[in-house]
Amino acid sequence: MILPQSEIKQILLKRGLIDENVWQEAEFEAKKLNLQPIDILLNRRILDLNFFYNLLAEELKIPRASITGLDIPASVLSLIPEKIAFEKRLIPFALENDILKVAMVNPQDLEIIDLLQEITHKKIEPYLATPQEIQYALVNYQKLYREEYEKLLRSDIKLGVVEATETNIIRLFNNLLGYAIGTNASDIHIEALEDATLIRFRIDGILREMMILGKNFLDPLIARIKVLSNLPLDEHFRPLDGRFKSKVGDFEFDVRVAIMPTIYGEKAVLRILAGVIKPTSLAELGVSEKIQQLIESAIRKTFGMILVTGPTGSGKTTTLYTIINILNNPGVNIVTIEDPVEYAIPRVNQTQVNPKVGLNFATGLRAFLRQDPNIIMVGEIRDPETAEVATHAALTGHLVLSTLHTNDAPTAIPRLVELGVPHYLVADSLILVIAQRLVRKICSNCIISTPITEAQKRIIIEQLRALRISEEEIKNYESNLPEIIYQGKGCQLCAQSGYLGRTGIFETLTVDEELKYLIASREFTLEKIKDVIRKTGYRTMFEDALEKISVGITTLEEALRVIRE
Repeated sequence: MILPQSEIKQILLKRGLIDENVWQEAEFEAKKLNLQPIDILLNRRILDLNFFYNLLAEELKIPRASITGLDIPASVLSLIPEKIAFEKRLIPFALENDILKVAMVNPQDLEIIDLLQEITHKKIEPYLATPQEIQYALVNYQKLYREEYEKLLRSDIKLGVVEATETNIIRLFNNLLGYAIGTNASDIHIEALEDATLIRFRIDGILREMMILGKNFLDPLIARIKVLSNLPLDEHFRPLDGRFKSKVGDFEFDVRVAIMPTIYGEKAVLRILAGVIKPTSLAELGVSEKIQQLIESAIRKTFGMILVTGPTGSGKTTTLYTIINILNNPGVNIVTIEDPVEYAIPRVNQTQVNPKVGLNFATGLRAFLRQDPNIIMVGEIRDPETAEVATHAALTGHLVLSTLHTNDAPTAIPRLVELGVPHYLVADSLILVIAQRLVRKICSNCIISTPITEAQKRIIIEQLRALRISEEEIKNYESNLPEIIYQGKGCQLCAQSGYLGRTGIFETLTVDEELKYLIASREFTLEKIKDVIRKTGYRTMFEDALEKISVGITTLEEALRVIRE
């Protein structure tokens, strides 16, 4: 933080924004979570982030940057190397009369300002910006890759139309990786068609067709991937999994590889993974204040099981890693068994499953129990053996975090029973279930508001009825539906999609005494579980999405798409 916590406290008290009791409560929570009091106030939305930074700018007499959705020219970006911008959390956004305007998290850092003047040979005018605004604006650096690699790819394709030589293929593949980074793709699909090679990128959860190459590109591209991943070149008829490291500009990343035979040739899917995940708050994932409080209350417990559920690609691993980062401090021993290890977390003992030597989730979990752990993360509970060991670990003084494939939070309970965990052990071990999906966010550069239509209102009510919401609650929703909703018009920044980036929608199930009794009684059904938890404030993911729709974070169509998938 740009100012010491003591000075921030005095500013907030002086302005009458909080009182001494609120600050003391924030200090108490911050010590337990290894955070600063201001982080607690912001994460719990006691203070609005933008309001707070405007206040800081006023107090420090430093101009506030307005960079959200700004299309920064490449000529300005190129003045400061991307590596420095990422490491120092800053971004240049305008050049006027040989004065370079730079948005910074800490515009009072004179050493950085001197460094920037030395690099750019310009006078630096610092502006204050939030870390989130900087992170969002750094996407502009991807334009440099995108423009550069679009040209290179066009050149490569022309060169390789006649002959896909080794040199051309190596350059083409490197440029494909660069283009994927430039478009913020999470996956690259290289697919075999009958008479062509199809390249698709998954961007913000949606597959987009990027280019079609000649059939002569397929085998050399697959061979290049196998070489990098240390996979057998002469194996073409069974699935192969591998991994390799790569670098584009200053951005280092891992690539997870899955190759599968199809009727027209081998298909490769490459998952792009950042080398190290940055600690983040639950609020940054899109978790509402109420759900944050439920999660924070659950993770303070020293034993029990917390499950995150949802389909593949719904952000479960990111949520678990975020919780691990909150819990990670020198006083606890945290161990994980994953398939695969997607991100490295400092001071956490991470192990990857290895079926070749008999190391699976269950055997790894048993071994970890002899390693004096406080907190155990199991990548997924997907078989009776892992379910049994994880449950017993949760009952014997360990906090166990894991994932489960169910469509909503309540279904996790019968799923554990189906896996062979006795009712009474589920009741005693389970403390919290989080279900989630990822929705695309409306592009803030081209967001527009429109009156809500009668058809949209009907769709909302029909979806609430499908979720078995009571008619009394539905009437309350009907009378409080927003008159205005939002959408993205489409612009260059979001590739005309109207969406840029993703956030989570969530629901949580807390196992209280009444629910424990119901589970242990063996007479529970999914409907009975939902009736019990509804009385204690349970809200579905769709209801969480409605809150985000009403404030312009996502659209109704996007929420329905991911919930109905």
